[in-house]
Amino acid sequence: MTAEPAVAISGLTKAYGANLALDRVDLTVPEGSVFGFLGPNGAGKTTTLRILAGLTHPTAGRAKILGHDVVTATNEVRALIGYLPDVPGFYKWMTASEFLTFAGSLFAIDGAVLKERVAVLLELAGLGDVTTRIGGYSRGMKQRLGVAQALINAPRLLLLDEPTSALDPIGRKEVLDMIASLAGRTTVFFSTHILSDVERVCDTIAILNRGRVVRQAGIDELRAGHEGGHRVIVAVDDPRALREAVMSATWATLVEPLADGSLRISVTDLAAAQRAIPAAVAAAGLCLQRMEVDEVSLEEVFVDLVEGGGE
Repeated sequence: MTAEPAVAISGLTKAYGANLALDRVDLTVPEGSVFGFLGPNGAGKTTTLRILAGLTHPTAGRAKILGHDVVTATNEVRALIGYLPDVPGFYKWMTASEFLTFAGSLFAIDGAVLKERVAVLLELAGLGDVTTRIGGYSRGMKQRLGVAQALINAPRLLLLDEPTSALDPIGRKEVLDMIASLAGRTTVFFSTHILSDVERVCDTIAILNRGRVVRQAGIDELRAGHEGGHRVIVAVDDPRALREAVMSATWATLVEPLADGSLRISVTDLAAAQRAIPAAVAAAGLCLQRMEVDEVSLEEVFVDLVEGGGE
């Protein structure tokens, strides 16, 4: 029997009057993954998370969390998820321990179980020794506390809406380290528009644009499957001669001269290129000065998919 995915979305649509926030979204999130939900501001990411969290209903389509429909099985879904909105709220007069204890009581967790869970989550958030009240926290500390609060019920799915968008570099690193530590322990559905954050902690991503998913894949697969996904930088003593030698190769799609005099060769078959380029250099009587693989960046893939409207 096949295990249910953490999230299964089919034909999900959300309309606000004539405006379509989500337009027939299909999406599958495997359990145990750190899933990056990537898109520009206004793409529909927050709407999707609010539907998954049961805070709004779709106009059409279905969304399931671990086999439970988010509209018809609300109690079952709430027991399975933790949710951190893009602007979380806190009781400023509480300490972190008091706040987590209060959050746990809302799930009817009490006694020794709650005390132990609060202690573990405070350590995970790096707040174990902090006695300051929440009103005196930095933004990064509040976001880490927010993630801890979302984990208080030991959810199988953690929904995070732009958890690093307003943080400075140190605060962002602290929150990302916390998210990375959850890999393999719970499924993380991580919404963001910050590409470097996705590259750092996510294993699979979906790119949402104007309410539609334009691509879902693993990061490495996304790069490799993109046109020009593999590139080789080559420096020789006569780049023009090498360019003429490789332009007709079946594995070369584009040969570009760079400002430093080297060539950037986009290839369809990296292994074939790595074998053939040194041979071409030798056959032309050239001196090979440098050869290295240059992978296409996630930013390039993202911009092409978003500006091009799809694959």
